[in-house]
Amino acid sequence: MTESEFMSRVDATLERIEEILDDAETDLDCESNGGMLTVKCENGSQIIFTRQPPVKQLWVATRHGGFHFDHDGKQWLRDTDGATLADVLQATFTEQAGESFDFSEI
Repeated sequence: MTESEFMSRVDATLERIEEILDDAETDLDCESNGGMLTVKCENGSQIIFTRQPPVKQLWVATRHGGFHFDHDGKQWLRDTDGATLADVLQATFTEQAGESFDFSEI
């Protein structure tokens, strides 16, 4: 994957995440800035997404740690155990925001 393809893929993923979160029942504040998306939850916790072009990874920082995701051509997979980004986000938002979202389309 070229750097341009990587950047486009991350941008599309972050835009889709924002679209999904627009339907939130809780008060989530999304701020996007130069390849970084910060989601502030009602309880004050944050979930931060950043793109890492040198290693072609999407990094996600949560209350329980940071995770790195590689794209396999179809989906984002956590580099440590192969968990999908969709599954990790489902669990993270349920725990941190107290709301469940369907991230299966990212």
